[in-house]
Amino acid sequence: MSTFPAPKKFPTWPHILTALISGQDLTRPDASWAMGEIMTGNATDSQVAGFLVALRAKGETVDELTGLVDAMLANARPLSIEGERLDIVGTGGDRQNTVNISTMAALVCAGAGARIVKHGNRASSSSSGSADVLEELGVRLDVPIDQLADVLESANITFCFAQVFHPSMRYAAVPRRELGVATAFNFMGPLTNPALPTASAIGCSDLRMAPLMAGVLATRGIRALVFRGEDGLDEFTTTAPNRVWEVRDGKVCESTFDAVDIGIPRATLEDLRGGDAAFNARIVLEVLDGVTGHVRDAVVLNAAAALVAADFEARGTLAERLEVGISRAERAIDSGAAKRALEAWVAATGSPA
Repeated sequence: MSTFPAPKKFPTWPHILTALISGQDLTRPDASWAMGEIMTGNATDSQVAGFLVALRAKGETVDELTGLVDAMLANARPLSIEGERLDIVGTGGDRQNTVNISTMAALVCAGAGARIVKHGNRASSSSSGSADVLEELGVRLDVPIDQLADVLESANITFCFAQVFHPSMRYAAVPRRELGVATAFNFMGPLTNPALPTASAIGCSDLRMAPLMAGVLATRGIRALVFRGEDGLDEFTTTAPNRVWEVRDGKVCESTFDAVDIGIPRATLEDLRGGDAAFNARIVLEVLDGVTGHVRDAVVLNAAAALVAADFEARGTLAERLEVGISRAERAIDSGAAKRALEAWVAATGSPA
């Protein structure tokens, strides 16, 4: 599609909506302007709804998503964390109600020595989101923003609670709820971690959006693996082959990977099924205590994907690098390092063990 020419002075809602309705792609600045109007409360509910529906109907582009991310981060509460930092997160929306695989993988990576800045929220399409299960495990989520870096130094992991850092999302809450359909906003969470990760591992259940998310990460100079199970899971899954988009040196390389090819047994969705926060927290502790099985397989595979994303110096095929990552993840569990990372996190946030 051709790019709609930017106005000479500034965009307007009629300009933006007319472009989208006619099938024209927005420029990154125009998309950023629209998101800025939404995030500052200057857009009406009708304008927000019209924008989200028209954008979704046309089909988002990398430039448009990047513009939305620019504005969302510009309106987020600031957080300054230095050094390498890794996020492991999924978009949600697969409606399979699996256990909290990315949360467990984050703890394993912390135990393996990676510095984790996890961005997450409460459950949306499952019974227990990352925030829900972490609270159940004793991690306090209301840690003041200026103390999150100290928590990271103490435990190698910290949590950026999305609803704390992105209060401006409240301006879109009513239109999103009343629309009741997925929009671009459903994919913004993994792209808008306020800690600005240097590397990310992102599961995306939407086949069309996954490569676009990878494109945004490439534009922003972030190393990443974006992946999707061919059965629709927003995880690097053992239940089916995976489609993978690796982001490295500003470029995106697409490939496929099947865990059975490196000897990991095929699981079923039922093997990974979760429940409420209490149930999922029990599974977390079992995995960290060394219980083997399909859940552990999925956790070490996702942890390996994150470690691959973070290790920009590693060479070899994706499968070869993942095998190295799996070994690191398994050592982190079997040595007790992953469990100690959780215990240090609980202690650092001031919650009772």
